[in-house]
Amino acid sequence: MDFSSFLTSLGTSFVIFLVLMLLFTWLSRNPDNKVIYYPNRILRGMDPIQDGSRFGNPFAWIREALSSTEQDVIAASSVDAAVYFVFLSTMLGILVLAGLVLLPVLLPVAATDHSVRSSNTTSNGTFNDLDKFSLGHVKEKSSRLWAFVIAAYWVSFVTYYLLWKAYNHVSELRASALMSPDVRAEQFSVLVRDIPPPPEGQTRKEQVDSYFKAIYPDTFYRSMVVTDNKEVIKIWEELEGYRKKLAHAEAIYAELTKSGKTEGIRPTNKTGFLGLIGKKVDSIEYYNEKINELLPKLETVQKATLRDKQRGSALVFFTRRATAASAAQSLHARLVDTWTVMDAPEPRQIIWTNLPKSFYQRETRQYVVYTIVALTILFFMIPIGIISAFTTLANLRKLLPFIKPIVKVDAIRTVLEAYLPQLALIIFLAMLPKLLLFLSKQEGIPSVSHAERAASGKYFYFTVLNVFIGVTIGGTLFDSFKDIQKNPSSIVSLLARSLPSNATFFLTFVALKFFVGYGMELFRVVPLIIYRLKRKYLCKTEAEIKLAWAPGDLGFATRIPGDMLILTIVLCYCVIAPVIIPFGVLYFGLGWLVLRNQVLNVYVPSYESYGRMWPHINTRVVAALLLYQVTMCGYFAIKKFIYTPILIPLPILSLIFAFVCSKKFYRFFQATALEVACQDLKETPNMELIFRSFLPPYLCVNKAADEDQFEDALSQVSRSASFA
Repeated sequence: MDFSSFLTSLGTSFVIFLVLMLLFTWLSRNPDNKVIYYPNRILRGMDPIQDGSRFGNPFAWIREALSSTEQDVIAASSVDAAVYFVFLSTMLGILVLAGLVLLPVLLPVAATDHSVRSSNTTSNGTFNDLDKFSLGHVKEKSSRLWAFVIAAYWVSFVTYYLLWKAYNHVSELRASALMSPDVRAEQFSVLVRDIPPPPEGQTRKEQVDSYFKAIYPDTFYRSMVVTDNKEVIKIWEELEGYRKKLAHAEAIYAELTKSGKTEGIRPTNKTGFLGLIGKKVDSIEYYNEKINELLPKLETVQKATLRDKQRGSALVFFTRRATAASAAQSLHARLVDTWTVMDAPEPRQIIWTNLPKSFYQRETRQYVVYTIVALTILFFMIPIGIISAFTTLANLRKLLPFIKPIVKVDAIRTVLEAYLPQLALIIFLAMLPKLLLFLSKQEGIPSVSHAERAASGKYFYFTVLNVFIGVTIGGTLFDSFKDIQKNPSSIVSLLARSLPSNATFFLTFVALKFFVGYGMELFRVVPLIIYRLKRKYLCKTEAEIKLAWAPGDLGFATRIPGDMLILTIVLCYCVIAPVIIPFGVLYFGLGWLVLRNQVLNVYVPSYESYGRMWPHINTRVVAALLLYQVTMCGYFAIKKFIYTPILIPLPILSLIFAFVCSKKFYRFFQATALEVACQDLKETPNMELIFRSFLPPYLCVNKAADEDQFEDALSQVSRSASFA
């Protein structure tokens, strides 16, 4: 990429961001669009239209984001969201402190070394205007390399310091949330897995109750045995589908009647495939008939499920949260594969199908999933490498000679060079998150938040190994293939020498991510278009309208790995090409600002894990730091700097830092500390409401009179009240 292409990419990305921000300002001031740009506020009972300043000042959202506090974020979203902003601000702090030293020191040191004339470039083309500000411009064995060695230490120690402060702060946030006097159902329950077969003449319910009553006689409340719900879920989903269709048909009929149409006109549908074929029937009557048929069938299957399909897992409830916290971290059986007790997830995030999976099933599934992910990473490096190698214009001209006349046009050539490789990579990566989340759930993980943390880890290592390392190695191998054929032993030195050659690719990649990416985040054009289309052609009921504009959550499973990739890129190039630091600062600074607005006004959390993601974030930041330190060791060795071994302590220090953090902090993120759990509550907990909050909707019995007909099922439903 030449200098004009780089400036084109940067300039057009900035212009696109400004246009998207202005469009966001214009569209968000339209009251009809408030459900797209302020759904979080609406769901909290706050009408954004009443705040005139938000609509009179196009930059009011910036002021609101900057003036918001951490408690505002927690109140509007969750502790997890506040922890995410701790991550963004910590990364921003690392890069700002690094830039304050590296930019004024390293740039002059590199630029004033006149002994090298573009022997190592920071781009795959002629980018000499910025080459002279890079480590590649410093000659081998030069004493100037000491400045870069000191810079490598500075970045490392800044990272250690800020990560340690952040870990302490997040630990305090988690403790404060868990000590809240508010009653939270999951704090009074534990999840029990690997329950052995019940003794002869004893039901599973009786087995669980007697076991925990013996251990916790004063605080045990009751248990809820997990069942195999496949059949009941199928019927319940069918019933709910007909209920929604009935509400839709009744809304259409009411609309026709209100508009003055002939009163006899009623909505109809065909009973065949997708309502396109088969007998034509009156929709309202047909759906009512189907509902009346399914209701007794559902009740029968519910009773049979609760009585006959109990599995070796249960939720156990206690009257004190300190007892639940103690039980979750105690060893209840001498064998690891029986009576496994852990913290219960929030009711809304339980993955019920995973709860009955046995210890050996979970272990086997975990190894299988890890093998699949490793193979996926391995084989995806091939297409990623191909993308990085073949999406340069020089290589495309060789492979596709017919495009030569097209790329000779300066405007087309400049735009293609500026965007083609980055867009190809971003689109390619967009296919992965759902696959990795699916694989994580197959491990037998009990909660959505845990599955997302696992998927996030897989996605991080995937992106680092395939994007950062894959792009670097892919481009280098393609360009140096003939040299490697002649001298295979030169591959290591060739790779190290060519490391800076992808700096401008990553500069453009980072710029595209923060300008265009965050511009699209603000603009929300896709949700807006989808909502408008659904509102006009599909939605008839209030429930359908609400579902059409439902914003979803922040998406930690993909967002955090994406941020980690940017951090890894900026860290690894901050000493080699310090000009990348301002781009990293802009990415995390703009991300903090834009996402602050989105968390306060748009996204609604789908779960709360009280910051359990932080230890995983900390580990991956240290992993990125390790990669940076190893990169520095290799690059200084290639520079024939005889004092390169002075950098060897850095990776060792990083491993020690990670170990100390794990030993000092991690246990509290794995389980609730008793000093936290024993804090007083502002009211006596209603244990029946806590118990009911864990009941899946498809297992709620509709008639109280029927409850005494299946006593064995009372591990799942209450004996004392109706679930209507």
